[in-house]
Amino acid sequence: MSPVLATVALYSLIIVLGALAGAVVVVLNDRPTHLVRFLAFAAGVMLGAAFFHMLPEAYLGGGWWAFALVPAGFAFLLVLERYLVAHAGEDISPGGDTVAGTGHEVHPGHVLGLTAFLGLSTHTLFDGIALGSAVEEGVGGMALLAIVAHKVPSALSLASILKTEGRSKASILSLSTLYGMMVPAGALLYYAFDAMLQFESLAAKALAFSAGTFLYIAVSDLLPHVHRHGKDQPGRNILALFVGLLLMFLLARLMGHPEHPGH
Repeated sequence: MSPVLATVALYSLIIVLGALAGAVVVVLNDRPTHLVRFLAFAAGVMLGAAFFHMLPEAYLGGGWWAFALVPAGFAFLLVLERYLVAHAGEDISPGGDTVAGTGHEVHPGHVLGLTAFLGLSTHTLFDGIALGSAVEEGVGGMALLAIVAHKVPSALSLASILKTEGRSKASILSLSTLYGMMVPAGALLYYAFDAMLQFESLAAKALAFSAGTFLYIAVSDLLPHVHRHGKDQPGRNILALFVGLLLMFLLARLMGHPEHPGH
């Protein structure tokens, strides 16, 4: 194995373990109030990721037209949840499942968790492309720090959504691992197709579309859920929301983000 591939493999393992660590925090916590607070934090992380990380990077890579795909991502999930799958993301009608130990009702179709997984994984796939480029250019260490800093809270967010849907611990950990594995998959994609694909334009469009999905999940699903089930401690839930926002803001300002190929 070449030194570059060995470095990418090592960095990818660190990122996957970081994603698992974020998921384990949620899996091991069974207190209902903490789960609602995790969801408020997740909403802050997703809003912060969209506004402070994804949209600026999409604009840098794709210009004004990249923003045209933001409402496309938002509308895509709106149509998927509200029209293609009836009542997804809302309180379940009779016959639904309940999250063990929380009393929270969830839709049996697991639509929100799947869409959140796809949106987060798309973003992570392009982080892997960025990692492959950065290692090849000799700046992989900075890319590693930036990706880990973003992936751990994002993995916590994903695990919180999955747990709210009543998924098993094994399912949450499996999906979180698969989510982390999008990094090495993206790196391999970069090395396999760098000469044929224009990653700069593709990354900008994917980030803009994903930002729209992040915004939809945060404002249409997570925050309403927190409002319905977190009325006993609204102050702490609002604080968790702003902590998520502040964390992503500080990461964007202090660490920036790895540049995608071609920037």
